[in-house]
Amino acid sequence: MKIICSKSNLSKGVNIALKAVPSKTTMPILECILIDATANQIKFVTNDMELGIETMVDGTISEKGMIALDAKIFSEIIRKLPDNDVTIQTDDKLNTLITCEKAKFNIPGKSGEDFVYLPMIERDASITLSQFTLKEMIRQTIFSIAVNENNKLMTGELFEIKDNYLKIVSLDGHRIAIRRMELAKDYEDRKIIVPGKTLNEISKILSGEVDDQVTIYFTKNHILFEFDQTLVLSRLIEGEYFRIDQMLSSDYETKLKINKKEFLSCIDRATLLVREGDKKPIIINITDTSMVLTIDSAMGSMDEEIDIVKEGKDILIGFNPKFLIDALRVIDDEEITIYLVNPKAPCFIKDDKGSYTYLILPVNFSQAR
Repeated sequence: MKIICSKSNLSKGVNIALKAVPSKTTMPILECILIDATANQIKFVTNDMELGIETMVDGTISEKGMIALDAKIFSEIIRKLPDNDVTIQTDDKLNTLITCEKAKFNIPGKSGEDFVYLPMIERDASITLSQFTLKEMIRQTIFSIAVNENNKLMTGELFEIKDNYLKIVSLDGHRIAIRRMELAKDYEDRKIIVPGKTLNEISKILSGEVDDQVTIYFTKNHILFEFDQTLVLSRLIEGEYFRIDQMLSSDYETKLKINKKEFLSCIDRATLLVREGDKKPIIINITDTSMVLTIDSAMGSMDEEIDIVKEGKDILIGFNPKFLIDALRVIDDEEITIYLVNPKAPCFIKDDKGSYTYLILPVNFSQAR
């Protein structure tokens, strides 16, 4: 095999492909990037058996063939080469010569025949949306998936297509994040659970441009994202997602409108007095025209008053400040509406259009403190 590509094209391809190289595996071949130049295009393929990536790299094929190279070494070499054309050439013993200007690297390769290719899937059911929208919807929900694996369903996000809307839901037992967006045309209703790891990696690769499209294909066990010159295939999480509709009550005793930036800045300031890992709640006292936020920790105390517009009852309630910050950071509205029932019931931050809902459980706190 002999191929010639610019360093920038190689770097782009390698950076995309690296997202599916496993950190630990019992199959050494999976620690490689497969360079496939057997047809008329150069493809980089990686696969960790849960997530697989195939991306096209622009370049010239002088001699067809394929080789599997250690992903870590190969990516480091490409990263440190001069900005010029790079030649990658293999011999019949799988030795690989990488040349750029006066730099020459010789590294051993593995047979491409041993590589585990991505499974071929049916491309029947699909939706198409802008890369910007998908990237934003992931960013606005991914923070509330569960990190530990105790409940597999919580480590993924629900993608639900219903009545021509795409809804993405995540939850971790303390909070729920929901984003909803109208699709450009009618699609068949469906529900699937996509691993959080897949979505994290996808959002790093997506361009985030409004005019760039991504097509998502669904099968029983897999989801396939196709965009630019890249395919990302992931296994789905099996099982039925939590029935969250019964948690999303529209009843409330207190409704308030508040400037989002002011509210976020205030909580941010309060957390200066909270050590990492310390579970100090922020206490919110809501009266007729103002809200007072208080935090009291071993490092000191702080309180601050914010103007609000309130309907309904006064309330004193406590929250984990991190959960409020996470939700507020991904809301773009200048003014937000918060709905509360009582100090033991979750609060809701949602808009009138129904494009987002954030539910956060309160924290019990003693009045004595």
